[in-house]
Amino acid sequence: MNDFQLDSRLEADTFLVGELTLSRVLLMDDARFPWVILVPKRPDIREIIDLELRDRAMVYREMEAVMDAMKRLFSPTKLNVAALGNMVPQLHMHIIARFEDDQAWPKPVWSVGQRVSYDPAAAEARAKDISVALGRL
Repeated sequence: MNDFQLDSRLEADTFLVGELTLSRVLLMDDARFPWVILVPKRPDIREIIDLELRDRAMVYREMEAVMDAMKRLFSPTKLNVAALGNMVPQLHMHIIARFEDDQAWPKPVWSVGQRVSYDPAAAEARAKDISVALGRL
């Protein structure tokens, strides 16, 4: 049985995009950046290397799928991918579409300015666009 529970901080800061085979796909509530978070649905995992080998391979495939969808949707200058976990230890990967004219460029997104929350309709539309790009409805 899988006792996976999403960390309350991730739940509070994101909108659900959908579910992949292994990971929950979330939209970060910061309208300044197209920003997706993947969370493997495994309990008590902090690091990618803590995943079983099969899950590790799956999470990389899912990261690649999200990166491909983000690249097609947003045509970014760069895709930033990180699994930091300094604030939220539950394993989660950030995939952020970056642009040379974004507010934080070239610094990390969490080091510049204040978060701008989505209005609910915009969050729903962005989540749907990402879901469709991932081949899910």
